[in-house]
Amino acid sequence: MSDVSIKAMLEFIVPRLVRMIMEKQDLTEKAALTTLYSSDLYRQLEREETKLWHLSVPTLYDLWMEEQETGKITYPEEA
Repeated sequence: MSDVSIKAMLEFIVPRLVRMIMEKQDLTEKAALTTLYSSDLYRQLEREETKLWHLSVPTLYDLWMEEQETGKITYPEEA
């Protein structure tokens, strides 16, 4: 998958993930974006070789929450 394709996927995934973070964590859009963009999960999501872009938004949210709570991410085997 090309960088352009990854960016297109992120344009689809990120707004949905941010909306879920906002709703579940009672955060503003700015706070949700800031925490997502500063996370290791987001850095890994941008990398094609991790294949994280194919995971569901709820799964990505769970990974983001794990990182927020523990500082670590346990990637699913399918990633």
